[in-house]
Amino acid sequence: MLVATLLNFMSVKTQLAALWLFQSNGEASRFDLWTMWTHMGWPARAIAIILLGMSAWSIGVMMDRWLAFRAARSQSRQFAPVVAGALREGKLDEAIRVAERNKKSHLAKVVNAGLLEFRAHEQSTEIPGEKIEASKRALERSAAIVHTELERGLSGLATIGSTAPFVGLLGTVIGIIDAFREIQGQNATGISAVAGGISEALVTTALGLTVAIPAVMMFNYFTTKIKAFDVEMDNSSSELVDYFLKRGVVVVKR
Repeated sequence: MLVATLLNFMSVKTQLAALWLFQSNGEASRFDLWTMWTHMGWPARAIAIILLGMSAWSIGVMMDRWLAFRAARSQSRQFAPVVAGALREGKLDEAIRVAERNKKSHLAKVVNAGLLEFRAHEQSTEIPGEKIEASKRALERSAAIVHTELERGLSGLATIGSTAPFVGLLGTVIGIIDAFREIQGQNATGISAVAGGISEALVTTALGLTVAIPAVMMFNYFTTKIKAFDVEMDNSSSELVDYFLKRGVVVVKR
């Protein structure tokens, strides 16, 4: 229903825009952003400013998340083989130092939490099962914290993607109201009488869609990336728990 309504509005505005482009004498009128801005009333300008602010905020979130995900991916690729080699050789302290050097890696944060917890309990008198459970809980806590950090700003991005079209639709309604008000005030039915209302409707609707479409696309992209990171963290946690179990067995045999 909403999609059909938006399509109907767009169809009407497209026809009005075509009439505005060509005056009755056949000459093309100016059709640029500045001309439309000057024809807009202050309510529509306020909506346009709000949409521009939403766009700037969403672009900032996109850049921040893209840089954070890129750094996490890059450092994780370097971290994984190095820490795996250190653990195979039984160098627990070396593995912790490697994890602490890669602070932007999502894998390093999770693995480091598990290693620190295991080392803290390694020299204790607890039975091996309790040490493993403590390390497992540390891994789960760290994975939850990292997941929350990765999602930072995405809720706002989703909100912008879902509300920007409606903000633009509000500008469309205001533009149509202004168009009818101009017709009533001037007692005229020519295209010049409704030029301001048409410009408001066109600009606000275009801005709303321009803000919403990238926000929705990038939200879906980042959400997919986070799911992949979650799988990697779960796999790393499982492998680390297996390592702790093997190490605990070796310690008991000794």
